[in-house]
Amino acid sequence: MQVWVDADACPRVIRDILLRAAERTGTPLILVANHVLPVPASKLVRQLQVAKGFDVADNEIVQRIESGDLLITADIPLAAEALEQGAGVLSPRGERFDKGTIRAKLTMRDFMDTMRASGVQTGGPPALSQADRQAFANQLDRLLSSRP
Repeated sequence: MQVWVDADACPRVIRDILLRAAERTGTPLILVANHVLPVPASKLVRQLQVAKGFDVADNEIVQRIESGDLLITADIPLAAEALEQGAGVLSPRGERFDKGTIRAKLTMRDFMDTMRASGVQTGGPPALSQADRQAFANQLDRLLSSRP
């Protein structure tokens, strides 16, 4: 198992949790972003820098992720593609996506997109809370400890 991170929008505190977990569990971690990220020297952690552009990082992840890998992302369409390829998906808030729930998430995302396009102010997600960080760390630990 490798852990892939859609790192352009991943909060730093979540990246820090991932870095510590990779070292603790010996799990390879790949941070994919269109800009340079501070990454500690490690045999387990690497950054994959991609060109700037719409969905460039997402497309790179989709091309490289394999069944059994884990993806960290809040991007619902990317999560759906990773699930189709047999990867596990976890949001930075600790929510596990699966084939049973992703369709509803895609529908809600599309609905909110339509609302915003029509001029409705929908606001953004709330700030990442301490409870969100803890939920993420707990789910990550469960997923990494359950791997073969």
